[in-house]
Amino acid sequence: MEAISGKTVQNVFRTQDCQPNRQLETCHRRECCSFGRRSTYPLFWSKLACAGISAMQLYTLRTHQISLGKRACVYCNAVQFVSAASAFEKVDFQKLQNGSDIRGVAVAGVEGEPVSLTERVAEAIAAAFAAWLCDRKKSDGSRPLRVSIGHDSRISAQTLQDAVSRGLAGAGFDVIQYGLASTPAMFNSTLTEDEDVFCPVDGSIMITASHLPYNRNGLKFFTNAGGLGKADIKDILERAAIIYDNFSNDALKESELAVSAAVRKADYMNIYTANLVEAVRRAAGNIEKPLEGFHIVVDAGNGAGGFFMGKVLEPLGAVTSGSQFLEPDGLFPNHIPNPEDKAAMRALTQAVLENKADLGIIFDTDVDRSAAVDSSGREFNRNRLIALMSAIVLEEHPGTTIVTDSVTSDGLTAFIENKLGGKHHRFKRGYKNVIDEAIRLNFVGEESHLAIETSGHGALKENHWLDDGAYLMVKVLNKLASARVSGSGCGSKVLTDMVDGLEEAEVAVELRLKIDQNHADLKGGSFRDYGEAVLKHLENMITSDSKLNRAPVNYEGVRVSGHGGWFLLRLSLHDPVLPLNIEAPSLEEAVKLGLAVLAAVKEFAALDTSALDKFVQGL
Repeated sequence: MEAISGKTVQNVFRTQDCQPNRQLETCHRRECCSFGRRSTYPLFWSKLACAGISAMQLYTLRTHQISLGKRACVYCNAVQFVSAASAFEKVDFQKLQNGSDIRGVAVAGVEGEPVSLTERVAEAIAAAFAAWLCDRKKSDGSRPLRVSIGHDSRISAQTLQDAVSRGLAGAGFDVIQYGLASTPAMFNSTLTEDEDVFCPVDGSIMITASHLPYNRNGLKFFTNAGGLGKADIKDILERAAIIYDNFSNDALKESELAVSAAVRKADYMNIYTANLVEAVRRAAGNIEKPLEGFHIVVDAGNGAGGFFMGKVLEPLGAVTSGSQFLEPDGLFPNHIPNPEDKAAMRALTQAVLENKADLGIIFDTDVDRSAAVDSSGREFNRNRLIALMSAIVLEEHPGTTIVTDSVTSDGLTAFIENKLGGKHHRFKRGYKNVIDEAIRLNFVGEESHLAIETSGHGALKENHWLDDGAYLMVKVLNKLASARVSGSGCGSKVLTDMVDGLEEAEVAVELRLKIDQNHADLKGGSFRDYGEAVLKHLENMITSDSKLNRAPVNYEGVRVSGHGGWFLLRLSLHDPVLPLNIEAPSLEEAVKLGLAVLAAVKEFAALDTSALDKFVQGL
């Protein structure tokens, strides 16, 4: 008998065993089913098996109809009849959530860091993403839904790519493997229309843990609506936990067999980089090699960003000698691939100066962040990068609102608003928070074209609000090329002049005050409640000090100006930590700000203030 498709099986369920109800989703309502007659399922599954339903199709159906209690759209009891409880090691899937990403330990060998992102865990998460995606996208019948997979240079990348491929293939999806890729390219694959590279895909997964150590890895997810948010990741991990607990050896073997038929390979990076090259040429008036004569070095930190030299800069005519650490190496032997890391920025600066280059460009591991260095060795990262991008964007969109995270400086606000004529909207930490806030402002009628975090995550409205480090540098290259064509300047001095007038603090530090979750002061409460109590007490103390002024508009923590500088004490997004940022024109003023904080928080015994103690004592 010819095997019945998974879709047909689902229709059988709806006809025979379903009672429709309605559940409100984020943007729409969809019809759901609730299965209620538990005693009929063993017989029902046996009938389906006898009718020619393969173990893989049953696994696919189970995956797509996992119960999540009140969050679930569909409830299915059948999974309990597939096999005995999973023999795999128990996993707390929720601990893998890191905001809008998933991150865990993927490589054994580091003391105190047991592996949490195993192959089976990754396979379950991929199957859960497939189920999540099925709830939001429906196949048109001409082909299965398809998902692209890319990875950075980490040593666990290939193993996790194989596991993710099995999870997707086992759920009946087509799998498009891109191999070494950048995070921004993966999102773009959901938008590109090119069947030669199987695009657009319905969803995309990037295997990366950004700049974290070699033993870590993680997953980022995209649809054509952008990156998934925290609630989506929580949903996927809840589904994954149930899928993992109900894995059977037979179903896992079937998913391995399904991979060979489901997986395709494509070189999507050629498509992505060609678009970057075209963007620079267009900005320079369609000149073939608008960067001819410019000497630009790239530092990829042995991550995935080495492509930028050969596939972007060289076709545009740039000289690239002196570029370094372009070879993918997941052990990151030279420096952390992180534009915020001082050692990484020193390495790039040294390369620029030694090669007498016009510009240096550095990327993080998966190329969603970037920074630059001018010909004199001056860095464009953190506040300076935001100032530069603000200047570029405000030339194109006068008066627009620039959205940043909470730790940007008062000097940056003055620069954006007084020098550039824009509006600075300082929001919360977290690149997704910053991007979502810019999208919200546009929705309510306040024009915003740039959302950028001090970490180097920068997203532009013109680029689908994608935090793309390569595209950010393309905007910088556009300025270089167009300035030379117009005769308004040449070399990186054009960029340096754009941030002239930015007031920068002499002292800028970030101190981390840890909360001891085992301290008796918490009395069984959460570190978050304790941290909020610390902030509330600090806020009350500040009102009695005439030399300190609390920021009138503030979205995160307690921000205070005084002694010529400012401080921000906030609660970490994920950890039992209160980060304290202090900026001031001198060490003396910075210490005064630190002492004000110390006086307010010293009575909280569960708060480790040792870092702040050392700072104010000058140690």
